[in-house]
Amino acid sequence: MLALIVGFLGMMGNSQADTVIVPTDSSRVLTVNRVLIVGNKITKERIISREIKLKNGDTISLKRLQHELLWDKRKIYNLRLFHTVDVRSLELSNNRIDLLVEVSERWYTFPIPIFELSDRNFSEWWNNYKHDVSRVNYGINLTRYNFRGRYETLQLIAQFGFTQRYELSYKIPYIDKKQKQGLSFYFNYAEPRNLAYFTENHILQYLKFTKPLKITKEVSVNYFYRKSFFETHSFQLGYRDTQINDTIAALNPNYFGQNRLALQYGQVGYTFNSEHRDVVQYPLRGYQINGYFQKTGLGLGSDVNLFEIGLGYARHFAIGKKFFLSNYTGVYWATPNSQPYALYGGMGYRRQYVRGFENYVIETPALALNKTTLKTRIFHKVWNLGAMPREQLEYFPLSIYLKTFSDWGYAQNYPYYNDYVDPSTGLSMPLNKRFTDKLFGGYGLGLDFVTVYDMVIRTEYTFTNQNHRGFFLSLRKEF
Repeated sequence: MLALIVGFLGMMGNSQADTVIVPTDSSRVLTVNRVLIVGNKITKERIISREIKLKNGDTISLKRLQHELLWDKRKIYNLRLFHTVDVRSLELSNNRIDLLVEVSERWYTFPIPIFELSDRNFSEWWNNYKHDVSRVNYGINLTRYNFRGRYETLQLIAQFGFTQRYELSYKIPYIDKKQKQGLSFYFNYAEPRNLAYFTENHILQYLKFTKPLKITKEVSVNYFYRKSFFETHSFQLGYRDTQINDTIAALNPNYFGQNRLALQYGQVGYTFNSEHRDVVQYPLRGYQINGYFQKTGLGLGSDVNLFEIGLGYARHFAIGKKFFLSNYTGVYWATPNSQPYALYGGMGYRRQYVRGFENYVIETPALALNKTTLKTRIFHKVWNLGAMPREQLEYFPLSIYLKTFSDWGYAQNYPYYNDYVDPSTGLSMPLNKRFTDKLFGGYGLGLDFVTVYDMVIRTEYTFTNQNHRGFFLSLRKEF
């Protein structure tokens, strides 16, 4: 039914991302006199000017001008540093113009108390673990966005409760004068006393203990290269040292494989992102292409050997004036397909999932996924909260979208699960085959709430081809 609706609307609507009204004198050639940037009290001007294509002295036809200004506005907004962005031209005499960029800055320092679920999503915690409050993590997440006014991010996390961890990360997006290269550093130490040690019927099985069940030490460095406005290349190099309690190895001898109690390995990876969407956190128009590969285990006596590759394509466009259609297609493949449990991937990881199956993990060395959403905005308003102590907190927008959706996926089962032998009985009993090696899908209706600081709250009622139905709440964007 969704496909029929989409096809009908597609024939009636205009699939162009934006409509630009071209004046009758659009052949005129204009010269940029100056680029003026106002409203940036903290952000360095060069961070904003990096996103502006037109520079002092450039020439452009009036026909192309609005198109370029629209994309400059989108690029600046997608820095996620500003509440509002306005880019417009100011016409001078003799076919000369000034460009005016006006921004309203956000609040950048967030000492946020951690009080969050340790599970992958709200639905899993509520349905699978009976909303057990002991599964909550608490602590402090201190994040400084736009550090030094240079679009840098500094983050420190100290978390206790269900999972204890300490993280320090520092991202420097630009380290050269041309602002094309960047670096990030990441350090992590974690010692959970509650750990998912096995998966049964696509549900994670946890063990709670008085002592740490797992100790992880991790360090990594990323190098970024942003060749153009829209394409970014990222190269990652990292090392991880992990140890588990012997109780975990006894419950799942394949956790690290061959009853191991420790794994040490290096990782190297590459990520490509081509981002052409209007608002990255909740896009309505444009497209994105992304891909990555990662090699885990770099030889030299490494305990593991794993190669992973993933590709994704998202397309968003307007259908007429009131409807928006989004579609995402993704694939994932890992080899060899005989791996320790700790390295399993698949649905429920890396934000890859089929709606309606949020309560489950569908572990697989190979998957294909397609997600489609048709939506319309039914409410939009912006409040100016003048009574707030800081002007960065006065801006409060709210948009509500009514939507229908349909997701479908296919996942291959791991050989270990297909050939699983119950150690207590010695009998063969293949595991986690309920959703694997077959097509499974979900469809339904929902409301999306998009508000301040690009926060997205998704509420969905979903039906599945496995004859299940339910209400799901998520704080993550669709794709």
